[in-house]
Amino acid sequence: MNTAGHSEATERRGLELTPFRGLRYDPDLVGSLAAVTSPPYDVVVRPDGLHHLQDADPHNIVRLILPQAVTPSARNEQAADTLHRWLSEGVLTTDPEPGLYVYEQHDGNGLLQRGVIGALRLTDPSEGVVLPHEDVMPHVIADRAALMRATSANLEPLLLTYRGNGSPADTTTIVERIAEQPPLLSTTTEDGYSHRLWAVTDPTDLTRIQTDLSHHQALIADGHHRWATYRRLRAEHPSPSPWDYGLVLLVDTARYPLRVRAIHRLLHGVPVADALAALDGLFRVQHLEVPLPEALEALADAACAGNAFLLAGDGTFHLVDRPDPDLLARTIPADRPAAWRTLDATVLHATLLDHVWLIPEDDPAHIAYIHDTTATVSKAERDGGTAVLMHPVREEVVRDLARQGVTMPRKSTSFGPKPASGLVLRALEP
Repeated sequence: MNTAGHSEATERRGLELTPFRGLRYDPDLVGSLAAVTSPPYDVVVRPDGLHHLQDADPHNIVRLILPQAVTPSARNEQAADTLHRWLSEGVLTTDPEPGLYVYEQHDGNGLLQRGVIGALRLTDPSEGVVLPHEDVMPHVIADRAALMRATSANLEPLLLTYRGNGSPADTTTIVERIAEQPPLLSTTTEDGYSHRLWAVTDPTDLTRIQTDLSHHQALIADGHHRWATYRRLRAEHPSPSPWDYGLVLLVDTARYPLRVRAIHRLLHGVPVADALAALDGLFRVQHLEVPLPEALEALADAACAGNAFLLAGDGTFHLVDRPDPDLLARTIPADRPAAWRTLDATVLHATLLDHVWLIPEDDPAHIAYIHDTTATVSKAERDGGTAVLMHPVREEVVRDLARQGVTMPRKSTSFGPKPASGLVLRALEP
């Protein structure tokens, strides 16, 4: 596996993407490639999601990224044992030579995303090469780090974006040329997305891609906790080592724009009536007797004028907007840029969670972060909690704050489409 960087490469400013020998499912030994894939570990949200994926195929990747056992140590040991067994049985096989991988997603409705998967050299925030835009939760990093230590593998790629100049640069030219060739694998998952993967092994192509990317910085679109985990584990291993690199998908959003969606909150054990009562006199509250799509349209309209949220869980919707300016002045830190102070996520965390509802934002016993809107509402109605639905942030706002070194509150955005887990893995030890 090509993992150690050359001295001139480590001095280079910009992205350093390195070929690796991918671990991939043998299609002859699994029911179907679609049946062994999964959304990223933190997007398995529907009530039966985990069991559905486990039942789809005995080799579904969810058995590695979300192992099920009584204790955390038992879960991680189970994942490691499962990975080793699949390797010994040939269910997962190592590609014969190092390469980068072109990855394509298509939803059949005009959305097309292509990017390059590789092992990216890990950098510190001060280097300005990989820009985070969200805060992270320590307990999630600890959980992912323990799993990665046990398996000695990058089990799913992060999603990073960079901005080309809008014209076919070397990377884009190579990606689009290779996408015209027969793929290594092709499958369509139950969400209707088609996925295709190609290996890039030609030395000239690899050099052109690496040289082009060395002039760019990247924004973490999805995977802040896994990036922080990569960096924690790198510090635990003497350099140079395979732990100096982490598995990523890089997408040029000037060529292939991503969608930016919101991540919603579910407040456990907080009935909607209680959440609304606490807002009396602090926010305007409007009750909406309309279906979810119309309620979301009302949220979008209100968000154009200022901070707005949609509360649900009691069978109807409640539009919450127009916060009291004095309340915001008391609760939101004044030492941040105006673009940060006016974010919905900032108002939610600094004002609503910390001062009005008094809910600890890092405690999974009190709050859950869910990507799917319908699932959030359904869970709230079933469990008697409160769903807090958010309006998405524009990518330009995210990128501008990241370039200033300002991180948004955790789980502020959901960029997509996200890469499917299970198409290519990276082993960190032989």
